[in-house]
Amino acid sequence: MEKLIKMVETLKPMFEKVSNNIYLRAIRDGFVSCIPVILFSSLFILVACVPEIFDYKWPESISTVLWQAYNYSMGILGILMVATIAKSLTDSINTKMPKLRQINDVSVMIVSIICLLLLAVAPVEGGISTEFMGTKGLLSAFVVAFTVPNIYKFFVKRNITIKLPDEVPHYIAQTFADLIPLSVAVLVYWVFGIVFKEATGMMFGAWVLEVFKPLFVAADGYIGVAIIYGAMAMFWFMGIHGPSIVEPAVTAIYIANIEANLQIVSNGGHAVNILTHPTSYFVATIGGTGATLMFCAMCAFIAKSKQLRAVGRASIIPVTFAVNEPILFGAPIVLNPVLFFPFILAPIFNVWIFKFFVDTLGMNSFTYILPWTTPAPIGLIIGTGFAKLAFVLAPLLLLVDAVLYYPFFRVYDAQLVEKEKAGIETEEETVTEAVEKVGTPTVAASELPKEEKRVLVLCASGATSSMLAKAITKGAQERHAPVESIAMAYGQHKDIITDFDLVVLAPQMASMYDELKADCEAKGVKSATTSGREYVGLTRDPEKALDFALALMAH
Repeated sequence: MEKLIKMVETLKPMFEKVSNNIYLRAIRDGFVSCIPVILFSSLFILVACVPEIFDYKWPESISTVLWQAYNYSMGILGILMVATIAKSLTDSINTKMPKLRQINDVSVMIVSIICLLLLAVAPVEGGISTEFMGTKGLLSAFVVAFTVPNIYKFFVKRNITIKLPDEVPHYIAQTFADLIPLSVAVLVYWVFGIVFKEATGMMFGAWVLEVFKPLFVAADGYIGVAIIYGAMAMFWFMGIHGPSIVEPAVTAIYIANIEANLQIVSNGGHAVNILTHPTSYFVATIGGTGATLMFCAMCAFIAKSKQLRAVGRASIIPVTFAVNEPILFGAPIVLNPVLFFPFILAPIFNVWIFKFFVDTLGMNSFTYILPWTTPAPIGLIIGTGFAKLAFVLAPLLLLVDAVLYYPFFRVYDAQLVEKEKAGIETEEETVTEAVEKVGTPTVAASELPKEEKRVLVLCASGATSSMLAKAITKGAQERHAPVESIAMAYGQHKDIITDFDLVVLAPQMASMYDELKADCEAKGVKSATTSGREYVGLTRDPEKALDFALALMAH
């Protein structure tokens, strides 16, 4: 096992490079930007469809209005995603461009929408087809969003532009500066779309969907889901946010499958597509990546070790809502050889059991998307449309996770008990000691800042970061310090860095720190990251969290 852990650690730098890939990050950031739209549309579908489960059907007029809200939000998801992905990629490219020669991200967003329409949307009598504006257009959206910013980069980097006299106002000059890359991008996709359709008899959007259909099917199989969810857990075991690497590669499958399942059920069929966002949220990652809810419950209620009991009780509420970084870094699970096997296998077994219920027992797969922080059993039941077998599956998955984790939990608990008896410093004590070293001595009232200070905490999704942000805010309220703190997902901060005095990066995103530091230094803002142990400790102690922030801002 020690050899295995060493091998895993040697692979960590390579996977960190993968997690830093600007194209994967662009997909992730684009999806994060569109999550409110997806949840909004799902709310209307829940209202429209759930009553039918209980033998009540809305009048046709009301049903039409509810579906209209869905069709005009989820139905144009491809257009929304091409714009947000293109913007994210443009922002990443701009970080390596000269400060006085930046790509206009708004222009890129507009052109990307035009190019997607040229590539994937067919004209019909009296208008255009909307079929590939939604989830079916996501693969085409990726192609466009990846290429249009690079077309702009080619011209902007070489300063190939229409130059106007210095007397012309900047905003007018910028319009002409964008004209050449805009024209080239639109012309390229216009010609390509025409030629491709003449050569194949199909629009590119329909063709690329057919090409990738075998991949969709393979990913939905037992081996496919094992690789996907096993990889997420493996990355997290190394301390790298696994979903941020794996999910961008399967986002198109997730969204297409949930849309297909909804249409199948609406037409009276059996929803069989397994890979969806709710499968990840409410089956594979019950309590967060690694399906850690039952392990956390064991730590909180039956552990003999002081460390595990303290960590479990502090983590049980966040873990219930799928925020499991406190237990990952506090137990710790990350790079802990004793917990390697259950951490990797629990998500795989969960999805396999779910697939068996769907394929063999006839239960419907997920048809609705709920917020990922919904407690897993509740999300499983609602997301499958209150399927009867879901009431059996939810407790079964918890039981399976408990059985998988229990023997390894007992071994680890016994090891820590022995260390505590021998007086050996445990992980929990190390956490406490690390926190006590930060900001010591406590900042006196006379030394508190007189002007308002703002702290931004970043992580992959904005959930883990909110724990530290709330701790800093609470500490500031207790000490009457003019300090405010908020949390965001990494990528959402780029346009607002100058609104803050300090930006803190959560430990699972530490591989992004060099980029964050460069961005912050360019704008005169201080930045920092922490170790997993230190971060968990700070979230538990508002006073120390405030001292941590003040010390960094004063440095």
